Amino acid sequence: MRNSAIAVQGLRKAYGDKVVLDGIDFEVASGSVFSLLGPNGAGKTTTVNIATTLMRADAGTVHVAGHDVATATRQVRRLIGVTGQFAAVDELLSGRENLQLMADLKRIRPAGRVVSGLLERFDLVESADKLASTYSGGMRRKLDLAMTLVGGPQVIFLDEPTTGLDPRSRRAMWDIVRELVADGTTIFLTTQYLEEADQLAEQVAVLDHGRIVAQGTPAELKRQVPGTHVRLRFTAAHELDAAAAILAGATRDDQELTLRVPSDGGSRSLRAVLDRLDEHGVNAEEFSVHTPDLDDVFLALTGRTDTTHTNALEANAR
Repeated sequence: MRNSAIAVQGLRKAYGDKVVLDGIDFEVASGSVFSLLGPNGAGKTTTVNIATTLMRADAGTVHVAGHDVATATRQVRRLIGVTGQFAAVDELLSGRENLQLMADLKRIRPAGRVVSGLLERFDLVESADKLASTYSGGMRRKLDLAMTLVGGPQVIFLDEPTTGLDPRSRRAMWDIVRELVADGTTIFLTTQYLEEADQLAEQVAVLDHGRIVAQGTPAELKRQVPGTHVRLRFTAAHELDAAAAILAGATRDDQELTLRVPSDGGSRSLRAVLDRLDEHGVNAEEFSVHTPDLDDVFLALTGRTDTTHTNALEANAR
């Protein structure tokens, strides 16, 4: 691993008798994207709040760029940027004024070149002097991230940054994240979109009930989950019955009229399945090859797929 931008050891946090983080450990390599996944209430936002000096841990340590977040708070805050789940822009100010305000707070002089550069980088030049209240959701998220970049932070924490964005705006944000990493910035990402972690992260950790239950590259995590199969869909129940009798070991879904046939995903095994059906005069309406993705990993490790609602406990902690 490259030099660690974030190092977490034995991190614990509880609210009363509710343990949110139960001694977690992980490291984030400098200049990489690290994604923390987990169901609602797993402790993702609590982890971000502790790592960004907004909350104190009950036990354990977090070091950001070599600084202890508990004892070197000021140094850590100079080095990080934080973008939360909701765009933290002042709607009574224009985009340019929001960036200027952030530059003034960070005592950046002269700020004009920095502000202009960020407006151009995030494609906000034409809307720069319009009130932020008139911006679309995607534009607000871009402005929010641009404000985070004022001062050139070494480490950026993105807590579900694309929540509520349309697919085009989400992919635009992905491109920006890739550009930041290419420039050497470290990104700590929590997300409810598993495809997002799959697309962006070099390392993924799955957090469940306050513990890290798996960690590795997206490819490594996928390999832990069996389930590559050919999915066949039929138009009639008698066709499904016939196919199920022919293809031993297949799993059927009578409601959907589908059959899942274990496979290695290769063309040879797919051809063997289709040839077998053809030999018996059975026709599948459609077929597809399914390989495990991070959704499968998430479900296998946590038993849940719902990551779309904010957990009340973590919301109160914010």
